[in-house]
This record gives sequence, C-alpha cells and structure tokens, in this order.
Amino acid sequence: MSEPVVMRDVVVVGGGCYGTFYAGQLTKAKERGKARFRRVVVVDRDPACRARVELGEAPDRAFVVREWGDYLAELLGGAAPAPPPATGSQDYIVPSPLMPHLMFQWLLARARERWPGRAIDVAPVPGEPGTPYDRTGPDRTRYVSFADWICPTHCIEPAVCPAIGSARTWEMGDAVRGLAERLRAAGEPVHGPALFVCRHHVFGVGTFAVDAVLEGDAMVRAAGETGSAAAVLVGTISSCHGAVNLLRIGPRPPVP
Repeated sequence: MSEPVVMRDVVVVGGGCYGTFYAGQLTKAKERGKARFRRVVVVDRDPACRARVELGEAPDRAFVVREWGDYLAELLGGAAPAPPPATGSQDYIVPSPLMPHLMFQWLLARARERWPGRAIDVAPVPGEPGTPYDRTGPDRTRYVSFADWICPTHCIEPAVCPAIGSARTWEMGDAVRGLAERLRAAGEPVHGPALFVCRHHVFGVGTFAVDAVLEGDAMVRAAGETGSAAAVLVGTISSCHGAVNLLRIGPRPPVP
C-alpha cells in the first residue's frame, strides 16, 4: 500500500465546476487514507458558489469570499518556505484551467512594489517554443500546448496520452527551458525560467507548491538586484499546457 500524500493547506482556486470537483476529490482521498492535510481552502468571489452549495463547510474545509488575485497576494505575501524536511509538508495551490495567469500577476506586482523607481512591465514573449498550439492573449500572456486535439476532462497527463493512445513524448518544462536558453544565446538578458509546474498529486487533483512561487519571486529579485536591464521568463505549466509571460525590469536609475 502506497504512503498517503501529506500536505499542509491546499488552496483551490475557484468554487465552480472545476473547484468543486477538486475539493471533493481531496475529501475522498483523505477519507480513503490516500492524503493527509490540515484543510482545503476554496476561494471564490461568490458566497454561494457551487462548491459551497454542494460540499458545505467542514472542519477541514473553508471557503473564502475574495477575488483570487487579492487572496493570493495576501497568502503569498505572508508565506514562508516550509521548514525542512519540506518534502510533502508544504502548502499547495490547485489552479483552475480557466484562471488568468495569477502567479505571474503576483510576481509583477511584487516587482513594482520592490522597485518603484524602475520600469517594470510585461513584454511579449519572443521566440518559438515549438508547440502546435501557440496563441498570445491581449495581456501578452502566451498560451502554449502540445495538444492539437481536445483533451479529456480532468486528464492527469499520464505517460500514455489518452487522447492519442500512444506515449507522451513531450514535456512543457523542457520546451520553456529550451526557449529561455535560445533567447539567452541570441543575446536577450533573460533569467529563468521560473516555472510553477502543476502535477497530478492525488485522485485527479493537480497542484503546485507555494514554495515554488516563493522561489520564483526570489529569482525575480535576484535578476533585478543586478541593477542592469533584465527579464524573467515565467510560466505556469503542466506537462502538456502552459501560460508564459516575460517580466521585464528596467535598469537601476543613476544616483544623482
């Protein structure tokens, strides 16, 4: 029998159909001895969201009525890395497939707070990641995917792709890291990538660790502290899909 997945708090982004499914699956995993956690926190601006109506309150389940970005800014701004040994004892975030690139937005806001006298902006992501699906949104988020088909709902991205019935030969993390390396080779001052990788954790629920977001913030800080113009490639990804942005930091102003 495999050991249960051990977590601290698990933040589910959104209380709609996806969030209801994820929160429900976490409860089932705990009841069957496959997961241990302090609580699941479902965040939605609707006080009567579907998850609250269908699942209800519980000693290990809480609902927060907030905008996602506001809640995550408060959560991450006060977060500290998990004490060692960190494996399995971290806080986790369960993203929604329909959410904006919230982790990048937090890093962007943090950079602007940290360096109010420097130009901090979102630049178009240059280069070619080599994915069949590649679209850029109006906010300059580049959405990429290795799937040029409709994926099964709640796919956990196993080694054998259920959509095509053969081995999954791709990994989005490799593609984004390769893109960053090519940009640096072309002379772009690109740091990273800072990647928040959503992996199947338990019972069909994909997560990434809060610690990974804090590491991304440290990467942005290190890039800015060089004092030179810099950029950090940031992605929230799974094995097959991703949202990627380029956070550009202007040079430190000269001392008068």
